[in-house]
Amino acid sequence: MTLNKKDITKVLETLTAPGEGKSLVESGAVKNIVTFDKEVIIDVAIGNPTLQAKKKVEVEIMKAIHEQIDQKIDVKVNVTATIAPIKPVENAKPNVPGIQNIIAVASGKGGVGKSTITANMAISLQKMGFKVGILDADVYGPSIHLMFDVANAKPLSVEIDGRSKMQPVESYGVKILSLGFFTDANQAVIWRGAMASKALNQMIFDSHWGELDFLLIDLPPGTGDIHLSIVQAVPVTGAVIVSTPQNIALADAKKGVAMFQQENISVPVLGIVENMSYFTPAELPNNKYYIFGKDGAKNLAKDIDAAFLGEVPLVQSIRESGDVGHPVALQNNTPLENAFSEITKNALSQLVKRNKDLPPTEIVRITTMSGCSSK
Repeated sequence: MTLNKKDITKVLETLTAPGEGKSLVESGAVKNIVTFDKEVIIDVAIGNPTLQAKKKVEVEIMKAIHEQIDQKIDVKVNVTATIAPIKPVENAKPNVPGIQNIIAVASGKGGVGKSTITANMAISLQKMGFKVGILDADVYGPSIHLMFDVANAKPLSVEIDGRSKMQPVESYGVKILSLGFFTDANQAVIWRGAMASKALNQMIFDSHWGELDFLLIDLPPGTGDIHLSIVQAVPVTGAVIVSTPQNIALADAKKGVAMFQQENISVPVLGIVENMSYFTPAELPNNKYYIFGKDGAKNLAKDIDAAFLGEVPLVQSIRESGDVGHPVALQNNTPLENAFSEITKNALSQLVKRNKDLPPTEIVRITTMSGCSSK
């Protein structure tokens, strides 16, 4: 038999692009098809650059063509990634050597799932092929070490250029530092702001993070000492704000946005994530119950002229996965994994735009007790 592009295209229409929810053809992933007698060469570009995703696409294409057309066809699949590396702000000199982009994840209010969003965004970035770290800056209530199943781990000491530094704990390919590694789980941390700030500075500057594309900083609720310490210590590339749809949470989220947008701080807000957007019972999969209100964060994003990065439903398995230290973003091609992947991709798009259009973020310098100055 003689092969033709039409037959091959029809087969590729039955296969789904990873994380797209569309066929390889519909999503534009298929870039070229060349046939020679009983040989076919297919060029495919996907959004996930990991070797696992590339191999999966290659195997699925070969299997489908052999099953639906002919077992004797010689199939060659070239899979490339469409996500380009995120470059740092041009001419910016990162204060932490090797770290290109520092992203603060914040919320004005506690209990909105900020750490959950941080953990799953980090996993999504890592699965896309980026080098990622998390600094758990929630000094009084650290939880990232629990969400990554490293509660009993201790950072080791390594010698770098003649100096002793902390080696972040690594889990699921993400480097992590948290005060939870250094404190007793049954004791409260009773520190004044100055002590908390000093501890954070040590975790940032006295640690060997290595080369990172992204350092995500999981900030505590509110707009206090810790937040000011972070923007004083490092040039934060951008901030992601997390909120639930309810008015009480949105009121505090506005304050979080206002803090980053303050003239003397001036950290670009990349966008807003709405967590616990709706509840869908397993027995009624087509129903959505808006327990905390509807479209609150989406409307806030419009009001402040910021991007709406996406929504995460209220699902029991997200909480369970965090409790056992296995973030749901580790799943493959499930609705929840896709939700976090979409949020992360949207944040990356805003970061690319920010790094292209805006100058480097300045470190905030305190000049008086009553205000901040970047000069």
